[in-house]
Amino acid sequence: MAAETAKLAIVGDFNPDFLPHPKTNDAIAHANTSLSEAVFAEWIPSTSLASNAEAQLDGYDGIWVAPGSPYRSMEGALAAIQFSRRTGLPLLGTCGGCQYVVIEFARNVLGISDAQHAEHDPYASKLLVTPLSCSLVGQRMEVLIEAETLAAAAYSATAAAEEYYCNFGLNPDYEAALEEGGLRIIGRDALGEPRILTLPQHPFFLATVFVPQLRSTQSEPHPLVVTFLKAVSAYRAGRSSAR
Repeated sequence: MAAETAKLAIVGDFNPDFLPHPKTNDAIAHANTSLSEAVFAEWIPSTSLASNAEAQLDGYDGIWVAPGSPYRSMEGALAAIQFSRRTGLPLLGTCGGCQYVVIEFARNVLGISDAQHAEHDPYASKLLVTPLSCSLVGQRMEVLIEAETLAAAAYSATAAAEEYYCNFGLNPDYEAALEEGGLRIIGRDALGEPRILTLPQHPFFLATVFVPQLRSTQSEPHPLVVTFLKAVSAYRAGRSSAR
């Protein structure tokens, strides 16, 4: 790997038998074919980030919080998200990654210190992520995207058909608080359920309930993944020029 190669940390606990994980590797390989310089990616176990996450992530140019909830270390996954949010490091959170973006923001920005995920503690008093009324695993559904947003620019469209692999989603009781705090919902399904979230003031911070890597192919790399890797490369270029 060349000294100036952009490096991506995939935060999660890799399992070759869990479909979204090998599909994440495939989607990165597909997207790399459309870039002038490939991005180097490696998996970082959530447990290794439970302490001193900043030092471990400092050499990376982007973070992908992969599907796979519950992570072996909830605190490790949250620490990675917090590091990105605070530093401007490009972040993509898909499926479980999106759910933990909500938890991190609620705890550290909204001040809901006991914000919890129903998969970890179904009886918690502040459940920001709750079971969906109907499982979305294996479903493909249309996502309606707000115009003139990061996601719309990536797709060059305001609608897309995406695949899911989840049973949990944002508790609607907290939608207004999250948006007022700055975590905006810019993509919804036909019933108005949140599907894409972003921090507009961040250089690249995107979280999706769906799993874009499931739809990526060699001939048609997923546009969100391509746009994300371009942001990772741009971050590396900016870091290099600042030296």
